[in-house]
Amino acid sequence: MKLLLLQTDIRWLAPDENRRRAAELIENAPPVDLIVLPEMFTTGFAVDPRGVAERAEGETFEWIREVAAHRNAAVAGSVATEEGGRYYNRLYFVRPDGTFTKYDKRHLFSFAGEQLRYTAGSERVVVEWREVRILLQVCYDLRFPVFARSRADYDMALYVASWPTVRIHPWNTLLRARAIENVCYVAGVNRTGTDPAASYSGGTAFVDFKGETLSAAEPNTEQAVVCELDPEALRAFRAKFPALTDADDFQLTTHER
Repeated sequence: MKLLLLQTDIRWLAPDENRRRAAELIENAPPVDLIVLPEMFTTGFAVDPRGVAERAEGETFEWIREVAAHRNAAVAGSVATEEGGRYYNRLYFVRPDGTFTKYDKRHLFSFAGEQLRYTAGSERVVVEWREVRILLQVCYDLRFPVFARSRADYDMALYVASWPTVRIHPWNTLLRARAIENVCYVAGVNRTGTDPAASYSGGTAFVDFKGETLSAAEPNTEQAVVCELDPEALRAFRAKFPALTDADDFQLTTHER
């Protein structure tokens, strides 16, 4: 499976401009199977969604669906979304035929007050695309290994983020930790640029099941990174080194917050 990871410089609260710039990066890229955009890629990380959030399956969702169909690739990205009177930090995973899966960010970033306006998701979501099983995660979820713990039910964990430069060392470290402990590939897609609260230097990376970086974007640079996941290599390593089958058996229970 080939992936296109978009490390974009997100303009604050400028959806049209951010979609246009992302479209340019995508159009200049080779054919891939999956295109990934950062957290809240059309607006920046807006902790107050009032007047910012789109309706469910709204304008940005329609844009994602058009890109997926045009490129014959799945497209994933997070959008501030309003549905039923509640706000969600929602990650859409949209396929070329228009079908989609959604994941609402489980761990809301209380340090910035995200939990004051948004509703946390309650479901752990794994999608299957072109014979690869993918765990969907958003930014702060990276700090919670129990929620992401593999039950041998996924091949790659996908993290879309607005992770600031001041905490970039934990981002770099935890992406590799999640890959090693879950014997999986990890794709982490982070933004660059600034917003009213923080600066962002990127750190977009594709990491293999040994924790080794296979592809990475340059810091502080808007860049499209092409990388490739090898399912056969993953299966061979898991058969040789069966850490997942030796793991503790447990049941994860989540409650709506």
